[in-house]
Amino acid sequence: MTTTQDHRTETISLPDVLAILREHAHSVDRDARFPSESVAALRAANLLAAAIPVELGGDGATLTELAHTARALGAECASTAMIFVMHQSQILSLVRHGKSDAMQKLLHHIAEEQPLVASATTEINIGGDVRSSSCAVEYDGDRIRLSKNAPVISYGEYAEIILATARRSVDSPPSDQVLVACVKPDVQLEKTGNWDTMGFRGTCSPGFMLDASAPSSNILGDNYGDISAQTMLPVAHVLWASAWLGIADAAVSKARRFVQKAARRTPGTPPPSALRLAELMVLHEQMADTVFMSASKFEEIADDPQQLSALGFALKINATKVTASSLVIQIVGQALQICGISGYREDSDLSIGRHLRDAHGSAIMVSNERILGHNSQLALIFKGK
Repeated sequence: MTTTQDHRTETISLPDVLAILREHAHSVDRDARFPSESVAALRAANLLAAAIPVELGGDGATLTELAHTARALGAECASTAMIFVMHQSQILSLVRHGKSDAMQKLLHHIAEEQPLVASATTEINIGGDVRSSSCAVEYDGDRIRLSKNAPVISYGEYAEIILATARRSVDSPPSDQVLVACVKPDVQLEKTGNWDTMGFRGTCSPGFMLDASAPSSNILGDNYGDISAQTMLPVAHVLWASAWLGIADAAVSKARRFVQKAARRTPGTPPPSALRLAELMVLHEQMADTVFMSASKFEEIADDPQQLSALGFALKINATKVTASSLVIQIVGQALQICGISGYREDSDLSIGRHLRDAHGSAIMVSNERILGHNSQLALIFKGK
């Protein structure tokens, strides 16, 4: 994947993008505001079209390439990185499951204009189970209507397209779900809450009442259960973990700078914190291996629906999310211990505060407890290794 293309002339490089994220990360976090400058930079580098196939106007990036980009973004501004990865998980769902002419046309539009694509898969009163819906698609000739009370739609106000789950029809059971591409201006969002959180403050993820109408061709062909198991969930878990790896990178880098500075004061005698840094780098390497081995596994079986839907892969990819979110909290916490008061201060160039708050969001925004509960049910019937 590159950040420049022959058919586009006004592009900027990834280092330029990272510099813009670095410049605005503090104000995004402090004010819990949407990172408009950073998202504009992603668009200027064609990164919002990175996952779209070349023949549809994108860059055709692999999951591993997207993971490397997410990691770099996460080291500078975790909120922007999370927006990037959530957008890409929706794009790949469209690419891999939206085979109709209408969806191909929509992907062409996204490749050309690079609007943000958001997700509305959770719903009030379903207990956090995204594989179950209360709302339903209602049909009126060639058009459909959908009304959904979503507790969270990340960057919903700033997205042109929202992929929303719903029951296939008003007569369908909660588990018979479809995924609908809801495109503005045929989408009305009424905010039902605020977003003032400890971390990931720039993702701007309040609740919304969503009312949308669309052509019936905006329903993706595959059922949502297959889309989730074969694309949306594994891609999201790998890319979320990649963004969190970027947070870990930033914290480890600051810890390393602190220890190296201490070592320069006592030539020939490593400071006590050097041992703690060595321990930290073991965890850091473990986290990187977790992320990129999972990305490779997905790419290895990406065209095999049976393997993607297997219990063993579901357990593995859920473990990736839980492992990465646990490790980033541990890594950033240990980096803070190494940096001491320099990491604790908000006005220090070694400040760990934002990384620590963002790191804890990794286990909270998509609950590790709920994922482990799901894995516990799968483990009871899993017979593999």
